Amino acid sequence: MRNVFKKTLIAVACAVVAAGVSAASQYKQEYKLSVVPGATSGWGMAGTFFCDCVRDKTKGRINIKPYFGAQLMAGKQTSELLLVRRGAIDFALASTINWSPQIKELNLTALPFFVANNPDRYKAMDAIENGRAGQMLVEAIEKTDVKFIGWSENGFRELTTSKGPITKPEDMKGMKLRVCGTPIFIDIFTALGANPQAINWSEAVTGFQQGIVDGQENPNNGINVPTKLWTWHNHVTDWHYMIDPLFLTANKKVWESFDPADQTDILDCAAQTERYSKALSRLGYDKGESKEYLTKIGKLPEVTDATAEFEKNGMTVTEFTPEQVQEFYKATQKVRDDWTNKIGKDLVKAAEDDMKNAQ
Repeated sequence: MRNVFKKTLIAVACAVVAAGVSAASQYKQEYKLSVVPGATSGWGMAGTFFCDCVRDKTKGRINIKPYFGAQLMAGKQTSELLLVRRGAIDFALASTINWSPQIKELNLTALPFFVANNPDRYKAMDAIENGRAGQMLVEAIEKTDVKFIGWSENGFRELTTSKGPITKPEDMKGMKLRVCGTPIFIDIFTALGANPQAINWSEAVTGFQQGIVDGQENPNNGINVPTKLWTWHNHVTDWHYMIDPLFLTANKKVWESFDPADQTDILDCAAQTERYSKALSRLGYDKGESKEYLTKIGKLPEVTDATAEFEKNGMTVTEFTPEQVQEFYKATQKVRDDWTNKIGKDLVKAAEDDMKNAQ
């Protein structure tokens, strides 16, 4: 009887292993992950972190390769969602900004000074993602037939310019500023008196070199420092006017092709990537938690203080006071009102409640 039982257990175990091998044998040799900026950006580093984690956890069964510089969509950032849906892209570490033309709810965090107008802007952002508003955003993303895997972060977007300093809305009058090609950006900068220019990031540096634009807006740790914006601009305005959340997604059919154990491993790697990318984004701007964590995992970047790095390279840094944030908040009230109607009043109210409850 014991031998029969033993043989049965062995048979079951072999069947399970065979099923796993069979499932894994159907996997592609390589899955493509789309990343808009370069590999050395915080965004790019988070993409590499995710791919490495998945490869290690699945013992090489799932090999995801990051493709940087928006190369999978020929530099056109806003076409990424369509390509993920079609299966031309397997995974994307995407920005809410680039998918917002197709998913209007993702304009939520682009409402000007909506998140920054809180006592603790990072706590406010985490509250949105972990609260009712975050769930509503996930539901909106998954309605497009892609799988949401987890949040990540590019950071609060600050302004670098060849003119300045900028301390009040009037200082921006007539400035030609590079923005990505989403409508809310045009409305924000027009309301502040600037002249926004919609240019893909892959073409932006040429615009700086040729003087076509006077400045641009991007997160300091994630983009402005790695891109060495001091090469073209001599002013930084830390105004935190909006935040750029990132999120990991997969083509739905690709996701469903993975067995449950591998899906669990991928989700775990997404959670680790969220912590890592947020630490990169918030390094030097929180109370030291990010530096401690990055040191612990052996991934502390060379530059740990963006402000000091800017000043070392000859840039003048203007850090907004709460009073200045309020002044710009009032100057962009109509934009928030108009876009609240487009995004959905229920979603905006849910986000306001999430942020309030977290403070």
